[in-house]
Amino acid sequence: MNKFTFRQLKDLISSKVMLLVVISVCLLFISIFTLLIKSSYLILTKQSTIDLLFSSQWKPESYTFGFSPAILGTFYVTLLAMLIAVPISIMAAIYIAEYASSRIRIYLQGFIDVLAGIPSVVFGLCALLVLVPFVKDYVGPCLGVKTTGCCIFTASVVLAVMIFPLIISLTVESLRAIPLGLKEQTLSLGTTNWQLIQLVLLKAAGPGIVSAIILALGRAFGETMAVAMVIGGKNSFPSLFSAGQTLPSLIVNSFGEMMSIPEERSALIFVALFLFIVVTIFNLFSCHLKNCLRERWKYE
Repeated sequence: MNKFTFRQLKDLISSKVMLLVVISVCLLFISIFTLLIKSSYLILTKQSTIDLLFSSQWKPESYTFGFSPAILGTFYVTLLAMLIAVPISIMAAIYIAEYASSRIRIYLQGFIDVLAGIPSVVFGLCALLVLVPFVKDYVGPCLGVKTTGCCIFTASVVLAVMIFPLIISLTVESLRAIPLGLKEQTLSLGTTNWQLIQLVLLKAAGPGIVSAIILALGRAFGETMAVAMVIGGKNSFPSLFSAGQTLPSLIVNSFGEMMSIPEERSALIFVALFLFIVVTIFNLFSCHLKNCLRERWKYE
């Protein structure tokens, strides 16, 4: 009886500790959000939110802060990176999940996990040493464009490489989670492997794949260091082979100045608040879409 009671007590304590951890995480989220709002209050009292988001004037010396070039640059870089990364990642995931042998799959998945753990600054340094000169000396002249190599295109390619592991890993997991019986039933009808993938697997794994893409979109939207190193840091409307700016790179590049001018510091914290809200919306939308697609594309 005492032993049973002790087990019950351990179970009760464990559940309460886990509940406490969950509540702490939620409180941390709320605290960060509250801190960002509080720190942005100064600039919001001096400049309207519409002006901050849609003005193109960035003149800290005259207390004018407009983020539209950086916002457009962020969306431009993110969407271009997704256009590069999504098809390549899904094809790689299909190969790993459906065509590779068990031994090769283990090696490839290990390599992708290592790639996912590489710090973003390493990607940025490699891009500075290899990709920036390549774009400057070969890609630009080949297309008849003069560029320094530090531009929107380079930042997009670096970002695409950085989100490959996330999309590939989650897509492989979604494909591998499909019941073997479903594959065998489809193959027994005389379909080829490619027809099986097109007609059944991509549909059945669709919720997981879409969720992976949206999570990668959120990661790409908020990526900072590697992008800041290769994008050029120019606060102007984005063009593919010219220097630009994203919201995270704007914060990094202005970090030294923001400590001395309260208005600029508050404006840059407002940028962080904007990023925080957008990435949170991406994640919530990802969860909602995944549940909707899972209900619609139910295969069991």
